[in-house]
Amino acid sequence: MKKYLTDIAPLLLIAGIIVLLDQLSKSVIRANLPIGQVWHPEWTLSLYARLVNVKNYGAALGILQQMSMVFTILSFVVAAAILYYFPQIPKKDWPVRLAMCLLLGGAVGNLIDRLYQGYVTDFISLGPFPVFNVADASISTGVAILFVVMLWQEFHKTPVQDDEASQEPAAEALSEEARGE
Repeated sequence: MKKYLTDIAPLLLIAGIIVLLDQLSKSVIRANLPIGQVWHPEWTLSLYARLVNVKNYGAALGILQQMSMVFTILSFVVAAAILYYFPQIPKKDWPVRLAMCLLLGGAVGNLIDRLYQGYVTDFISLGPFPVFNVADASISTGVAILFVVMLWQEFHKTPVQDDEASQEPAAEALSEEARGE
């Protein structure tokens, strides 16, 4: 158990910081900005950056509304899977480990909202993008890191060849060249 706790300490630390920032920022918004009200520092910035208190019953970035129970259950499953698999990820794969920390922090941050309010508080509105929060940004960044790592690994992997299959065509080609065909 002690080894397991040592292995997941970085996960708990980073995810904990994300949850703290997420819940603190949502608390400030809920205390100071009524639902639906918009705040922006200057009217010239209002098209690009604003705060708006929005109830989100769906997933990150407001998709799949009215599926809060599904996302509550999914958050528990994702959190459990990350807690189980994180110690198995080699320390040299730090981008994957970081992505797992971001995903766990975001999932738990939004899970807390779902359990205590029945919805997630979203408040960051940038340009034409859907309104989101710190947890959503964390989840999106974690997914993006995983995507980039997967692409990187795909482009940099060396093809594995079966010895017999790779030698036969080469031997045939060699014999054809030797015969002048």
